[in-house]
Amino acid sequence: MKKSTLGIIAVVAIVVIWAISGYNSLVTLDEKVSTSWSNVETQYQRRADLIPNLVSTVKGYASHEKETLQGVIEARSKATSIKVDADNLTPEKLAEYQKAQGDVTSALGKLLAITENYPDLKANQNFLELQAQLEGTENRINVARMEFNKTAQELNTIIRRFPKNILASLFGIDKRAYFEAAEGAEQAPKVEF
Repeated sequence: MKKSTLGIIAVVAIVVIWAISGYNSLVTLDEKVSTSWSNVETQYQRRADLIPNLVSTVKGYASHEKETLQGVIEARSKATSIKVDADNLTPEKLAEYQKAQGDVTSALGKLLAITENYPDLKANQNFLELQAQLEGTENRINVARMEFNKTAQELNTIIRRFPKNILASLFGIDKRAYFEAAEGAEQAPKVEF
């Protein structure tokens, strides 16, 4: 064989090895983002699972607060009906999902605020345990969302850099959307006594 033929074969082999390695690293990052998204959904589902127990406990003490209780149930129902596929996570779909989850957070805030009027409820062990689990879940949601954003950023950075941007476009690996702060979150809430 000629030296030029061997040189061409070597160059082709290097390019093929680079493409395989690059593709595998992109797949690994893409799967990492999908796993992070699953962790976010798991934490939101954990919160959704706690809500019926919390509502039932409050209902026993504050049955005349039907509007607030109904609001929590409706927000939970709407939030759990929105399904977002990790592989098709557009900014619009993520914003819709985030809004529905924000509505749950708002409804839960109202529910917990009305409990201030019921001293017996605040002393109820079941309610206290559910409230503690809910607070822990909110923290877990925050951690899962931060981890998702971190892995999405890692993937987005890699697929925008040359030469992996070529591989990403060839194999249809797209940029992922981020969780963003809710509108108005930059303003501190008013506390009035």
